[in-house]
Amino acid sequence: MLAAVDLGSNSFRMHIARHEGDVIKVIKSARDPIRLAAGLDKNGNLTPEAMQKAINCLARFREILNAYPVESLRVVATNTIRIAKNAAQLLPLAEAAIGCPIEVISGEEEGRLIYIGVSNAVAVPGERRLVLDIGGGSTEVILGHGHEILKVESFSIGTVKHSASFFPDGRLTDAAFEAAILSARSMFEDAAPPYQPQHWRKAYGSSGTMRAISDAISKGGLGDGSLTLKSLNALKQYCVQCGQIDQLELSGIKPERVAMVVCGLAILIGLMTEFNISVLLPIEAGLRMGVMWDLYLRATRRDRREVAVESFANLFRTDMSRAKRVADMVKSLYLQLKPTGDTYVRLLQWSATLHEVGMVISHTGYHKHGAYMIENADMAGFTTREQRVMSKLILSQKGNLRKVGDGLADQDFAKAVLALRLAVMLMHSRAEIDFEDIRLKMKGRVELEMKRDWVSVHPTVAYWLQKETEAWREIGIDFLVRANV
Repeated sequence: MLAAVDLGSNSFRMHIARHEGDVIKVIKSARDPIRLAAGLDKNGNLTPEAMQKAINCLARFREILNAYPVESLRVVATNTIRIAKNAAQLLPLAEAAIGCPIEVISGEEEGRLIYIGVSNAVAVPGERRLVLDIGGGSTEVILGHGHEILKVESFSIGTVKHSASFFPDGRLTDAAFEAAILSARSMFEDAAPPYQPQHWRKAYGSSGTMRAISDAISKGGLGDGSLTLKSLNALKQYCVQCGQIDQLELSGIKPERVAMVVCGLAILIGLMTEFNISVLLPIEAGLRMGVMWDLYLRATRRDRREVAVESFANLFRTDMSRAKRVADMVKSLYLQLKPTGDTYVRLLQWSATLHEVGMVISHTGYHKHGAYMIENADMAGFTTREQRVMSKLILSQKGNLRKVGDGLADQDFAKAVLALRLAVMLMHSRAEIDFEDIRLKMKGRVELEMKRDWVSVHPTVAYWLQKETEAWREIGIDFLVRANV
């Protein structure tokens, strides 16, 4: 059984589902419209009240989750937690409440997950499609072909900020709408060329906001009943005639959602105008379904992160023969260290594969450049936290260990750092490794044992090991090297 929790800017939502045949069938859903984005103060910090609402919601979600035999769960956070300056204060408390790590995903990764959800719901092989998603804090636009994602962008425009900017007093006027639409168009106009109709066959709207707009149009008998500019403008005129958000009644829309629908309407008109979309098809699929499909595909097929690592290495002309040697050695060394869990196993191997990616910038400080590149790159399938861990590993591959900071307090992470440093060292010395010749332990101190004749065959290893011993002792960890017969 799979579960996905989406910490959105408007609402926190949860799906619990089961994979059956070619579909993922949702068996339980939960939603709490906590309006997290509205809890950002003028300095960009979440207020204590907003954080407490989030924590209380996640505790309720945990109670629901505990009633089901969930095997795989992912909790993803989007725009508001991405931009909140004090998100680091909220996340540990929120993770304790839900009982699971929270992944703060980039806007581009959010778009990719949305597309995965839509492409598996549509299931039309080879269809070229455009997918739009208007959220509370950002808008994602994705171009794809079947299951393949061709282009994805995230725009920092969403219903919450738009509402505060153009309808602050709740008044609905032609002037306010036109200003809101023009502002939206200005966000999308420069990016529009790749998303013109010649590049896709059908356009889909995946967010709850667009489904709500569609309901308001079809149930209200507005325009031609579908999501076209004619219908959107008819809904806009209906809103203007009402004149006030708190007096506006939209068929099928709860009163508390009306303001977000109005703002989403302005953004959608701007999008469809700039991208020349004649008709948009609302679809009941998006981020949460994408998260669950990603969980399922990770378990049964090739992980998207593997593809992202290969693409990144190729993009920056990494020497894959060297990368593979380090990746193979690091796995053997790390398993000898007997980590308590598998948290770092795959991240360590991916870091080993990418350890020289910074060479494209500099051959001396390549570890620093590589660390920066990995932490800040847009890598499909990876969360911010995963990329930060890989960045620290790549940074730690050589030189002093002080730069790793408190990270070494985590014993499994310290073992990963040790394994990577030794693997890189052995690769540089061009040593042909038989791991029967090496014994490696790390319990309070590092103990490395190797055959004496092996050391004599690889004389530079003694030099590198001396430097490695000094690096660990500098941070208070003894490094003992023994050569046996």
